[in-house]
Amino acid sequence: REQPIFSTRAHVFQIDPATKRNWIPASKHALTVSYFYDATRSVYRIISVGGTKAIINSTITPNMTFTKTSQKFGQWADSRANTVYGLGFASEQHLSQFAEKFQEVKEAARLAREKSQDKTELTNPALSITSHQVLPSPIISSNGPGEDKLFRSQSADVEITTEKERLKKMLSEGSVSEVQWEAEFFSLQDNNNKLVAALHEANASVEQWKKQLAAYQEETESLRQRVAELEAQGAHESCSENNKEELSQTLEELELLLKAKDEEIQMLKSQRCGRWEAEGEREETLQKLQELEARNAELERRLQLAEQSLAESLAEREKMHHEVTKVAEVMDVKVFELSELRQGLAKLVES
Repeated sequence: REQPIFSTRAHVFQIDPATKRNWIPASKHALTVSYFYDATRSVYRIISVGGTKAIINSTITPNMTFTKTSQKFGQWADSRANTVYGLGFASEQHLSQFAEKFQEVKEAARLAREKSQDKTELTNPALSITSHQVLPSPIISSNGPGEDKLFRSQSADVEITTEKERLKKMLSEGSVSEVQWEAEFFSLQDNNNKLVAALHEANASVEQWKKQLAAYQEETESLRQRVAELEAQGAHESCSENNKEELSQTLEELELLLKAKDEEIQMLKSQRCGRWEAEGEREETLQKLQELEARNAELERRLQLAEQSLAESLAEREKMHHEVTKVAEVMDVKVFELSELRQGLAKLVES
C-alpha cells in the first residue's frame, strides 16, 4: 500500500534518552533511509530497516523541522516516538537532497492534514447531528427580547465549537494510535518479506552447492582412478627399470668383451707381419680375424639397440613422472575446494 518516494544511504543515530545530548549509533554501517507515502491514509513516513529491525519509523507531521547541524549531518525530533533522529551522510549534496525532500514532504503532509480535516468536518455525521440540534436554538427563542436571542446564538456557537474540538481530538488520538499500529504492522510485514526472501535464497544456494559438491565428488573419483592407473603404470615401470639394469650390465659386459677382442685383433695384426711361416696358419689367422671383425660388428649393433631402448625407456619414465605430478597438483586443488564447500554447507546448516 505504501509507495517509496525517495531513498538514500546514511549512518543512523538516535539521541541518548538518559542524557539527551550524546548520539547513539543505530548500526555499524550505512543504511538505506527512504520516504514512503500511504495514499489510503494520506500519511508520509521516513523508514529505515537494519537487518530484521526497523531502525527508523517516523511519521512526518507539519510541525516537524529538519535541522542541518554540520555539512554532512542533520537531525529531526519525533514527539510520537519520543526521540531525536540523526543522519550522517557521505557528502553535503546527499544531505541537501534529503533536507529538500523533507521540506517537500512536510508541506505535502500539511496540505493532506488540512484536506483531511475539512473533509472530516463536512462528512462526519456526529458534527452534522450536533449542528442540526444546536443551531435551531435562536429560532426557538425568537419570541423573547433581542438580547436573549443574541445570548442564545452565541451559546450555540460556543457549544458547536467545543463539540468540534472534542471530536477533532478524539479523531486525532484515534488516528495516532492507528498510525502507530499501522507502522508496527508494516515493519513486521517488511521483516517477514525479508526473512522469506533470505530463506528462498538460502534454499537456492543449498541446491546449487549440492550440485557443485556432486560434480566435485565425481571429478575426485575420476582423478582417483587416474592415479590408480598411473600407480599401476609406475609398478610396470619398476619392472622395466629392473630389465634396464640387467640390460645395462649386459652392455657393460659386451663393451668389456669388445675391448678385449679389439686388443686381440691389434695383437694379431702386429703378429701378422712377423713369424708366419706357413700359408695355412696365415689363412687360419685371416679367417679368425674376419670372424672376430664380424662378431665385433654384431656386438656394436647390439650395443646401439640397447642404448636406443634405454633412451626410450628414460623418456617414457620422465613423461609419466610429469603426468603423475600434474594429476597430483589437480587433486590437491580439488580437495581444498571440496573442504571449503563442506565448511560452507556446515555453516549454512547451522544458520
